[in-house]
This record gives sequence, C-alpha cells and structure tokens, in this order.
Amino acid sequence: MTRLLVLLFVFGASSASAQYVGFNKKEISQLKKQQNDPAYQAQAAAASQAIGEEPNPIDTIRTEGLLAGNPKKTATQAALKDMNKVYALALAWRVQGDSKYLKKATQFLLAWATSNHPNGDPIDDTNLDRCIEAYDMVKDKLSKADNQTIAAWLLLTAQTELRGRHYRPERPSFYNNWHSHRLKIVGEIAFAIGDTALQGYTVRELKTQLEKNLTSEGPSVDFALRDALHYHVYDLEPLLKLIIVLQRATGVNYYEWATPSGASIKKSVDWLLPYLNGEKTHPEFVNSTVDFDRRRAQNGEASYKAGTLFEPKNGIQTLYLASYFDPGVLALARDLSGKEGQSGSWLALAVDLMHKGQH
Repeated sequence: MTRLLVLLFVFGASSASAQYVGFNKKEISQLKKQQNDPAYQAQAAAASQAIGEEPNPIDTIRTEGLLAGNPKKTATQAALKDMNKVYALALAWRVQGDSKYLKKATQFLLAWATSNHPNGDPIDDTNLDRCIEAYDMVKDKLSKADNQTIAAWLLLTAQTELRGRHYRPERPSFYNNWHSHRLKIVGEIAFAIGDTALQGYTVRELKTQLEKNLTSEGPSVDFALRDALHYHVYDLEPLLKLIIVLQRATGVNYYEWATPSGASIKKSVDWLLPYLNGEKTHPEFVNSTVDFDRRRAQNGEASYKAGTLFEPKNGIQTLYLASYFDPGVLALARDLSGKEGQSGSWLALAVDLMHKGQH
C-alpha cells in the first residue's frame, strides 16, 4: 500500500482537484437554488437518516455469477446500501454546508477504503459508482491523510481491474458488457483521483470498445450473445456514464463519435427506442448462448425466463443518461417514468444540472 500512496503524489494537482464525476461548484450552485425540488429533498432525507447509521463495508464485493439468494450475494447487497448513503451525505454537505454530513460521509468512505479488497471483477466493481461520486464531491475538504487513504483504495481498485485475473483480452468479456463496466469504473476513478495515465487508457480503450462492442446497425454484441435487450441496456448505461464524465473533463462528445465501421452510442440508443416507445416488443433470452441466463430462470428469477417480454421501463435510466447529449429523448423518459410509477426524478435533475454546468 505504501507504494500506492507514493504514486498519488505524481498526479497533476489541478486534475486531481477538479470535479468531473461528482457535481462541480457551478452545478452545486444551481442545485442550491432548487433545494425544494422533491428529487433533492429525497436525497436530503436519506442523508439525515444516514447520520444515525454506521457503515457496513464488505471485504469483497460478490454479485457476478451468483444466483439470487446466494449468501455471498445477499451479504453484498446489504453492504452496497452504503453507496446511496455516502452519496446522499456528500451531496447534502455540498448543498447545505453542515459539517456533520461531511464527517459522516468521510466515515463511510474510510470504512470502505480500509475494509474492502477489490477482486478485479468489473460486474462487482460497477457498484462503486456512488462511492466514487461522493469522494469526488468531498475530496477537496478531506484531511491529507484521509484523502490519501481513500484515493489509494480507489487506485488499487482500478489497477486490480487492469491487472487481475479477469483482465483477459482473449475472452469475450474483454469486449462485451464486462469491459464497458470496467472502462466506466476505471475512467471514473481516473478522473476523480487525477491519474493521467489511467485517463489516457480509458479514452483509448473506449474507442476500441465501441468498435468491438457495437454494430453499425445499432445492436450490441451483448444483444447478439444474450438475445436480450436487458443486456443491450446493461451495456449502454456504463458507456453513457463514462462519456458524460469524458465530456465534462475533456470537452469531447463521444455520443455521436463513430468508429471506422460506423458504430456509435447514438445509433445503439436510437436502435433501442422502438422497444421503449411501444412500436416493437422483444421476447427476452429465447436464443441466449449463456448458460447462466438459463440457471437464473431455473432459480425462479422471473425476468430471465425465456420469452418474457422486455419491460420498456428498464430503459428509463438509459434515456435519462442519453438526454445529456440528446434532449429529444427526454419526453419518452418522462412518459415511461409516469406510466410505471418510477419518477427517475433524481437522475433527471442530476443530468439537467450537469448539462447546465457544462453548456
């Protein structure tokens, strides 16, 4: 760990202090004017409740490849409730300025940084989004020692993604949704801690991933392998989250950026739209090539039963993320949110704040 701490001092100071993953000062200023918005009030309420709770970090996150009900998965799901708590605490501190929120957010971050041991599995690590965003929002007010401890843990998480047993360029997981989630997590960490080497890696690999993972017609490799829009969406969401960070950090728009074969994230979102607006339906997992999908169906996980129609509501988050680049999809996102009783209100507000902060 000492070697990792030393590495932190070579990061560019301006890059390390900039906020591209969590809200920046301009965006927080906008949010302060909208404190009465029900979406923010829900976050504030979660922060107030978290003040009286203790962190519940887990030694190793374990969700990937495990069936519902597996004790390891159940324990992980319980621990991961901390992610929304620490995010709400960091957000409440930035908006309300009460140091009790900063103190509690720091306690949660340190608990995970000193207890969790990354295993390099991107499907497990993808759950750390909120923790990274929270760190990005509070890092400039942490003590030097606390900042180093948390940043070293995040750096180790990213390095384990790139050096661990799951980093296998010869396997499909190096170009399917696994790699999309890997790049998202590594990219978020890279820009949160200011590691320029990891930042460069993320941009280079993103371009390669889009060429290998998406087709010029729109469907993803995951859709072909799993015969499920569930996995097309699961592939697009990390890519969209990553390119929002990249837009904020570099000013480059990768939403419409096209690969040599003509593939782009925009084309893959547009291809999905008819399945979200009701023009088309899709029976899920009928021709999946992955045995784990059948095992989940046999385990009683209803959404994985072959032939179950894709639920358009499962594309709501994809639409809100895409709206950062294409406001034209907002109407459908709101329509689906209303129909399904899922407001998506915080994500909608967050994307709107980020848009205002950058444009």
